[in-house]
Amino acid sequence: MDKSIFQPYEDEIQALEEEIRLLTEKYEDIRQESTFFSDEEILKAIKSFQRETQEETKGHESLSDLKAQLESLETDLSFLMKFTGFHFTSHSKKTVEKTRNRTVQKHRLSGKCHSLSFQLQFQLLEMQNNEKVSAVVSDLSIIMESREDSNVSKFVSSIEEHGDLLTFFRSLSTYAEWYEHRRRTFLHFK
Repeated sequence: MDKSIFQPYEDEIQALEEEIRLLTEKYEDIRQESTFFSDEEILKAIKSFQRETQEETKGHESLSDLKAQLESLETDLSFLMKFTGFHFTSHSKKTVEKTRNRTVQKHRLSGKCHSLSFQLQFQLLEMQNNEKVSAVVSDLSIIMESREDSNVSKFVSSIEEHGDLLTFFRSLSTYAEWYEHRRRTFLHFK
């Protein structure tokens, strides 16, 4: 038989296979993305999870043990929020690239430290060699409400340049605490 008769069908099959591959990749990307959750949505999810675990815990840990663990985690989270002054309001994560020993993710994070709002956007490159995992932050972008202070602007620019998130969070915690003290003091004298 003449192969030219089947060629349009083979081309159509290849086009459909490519479309299926692209749609599968898009679906995986969407599935891996985190969405923004409000405190209310988080509480609904916790309550829903508690209801589900009640049904599934037959034969597993007792429900009272799970409730105790959840309360313990909530207490720990509350303590950390009070201790550090950080309250994260949203987080999203999108996997940009994933191979066997390398993962690139794009993160967006927003929240407050005491009364100062902030937003971060960065890429996180995780590489695994043998049993070691190393992470590198790049493309860091920081938005803060108190950028009118030139010292804060210089500090934020330096942090963005070096991609040093740990220093940012440590310094923001101290700065925001004293910023709140100064604000209260000035309000007292008004």
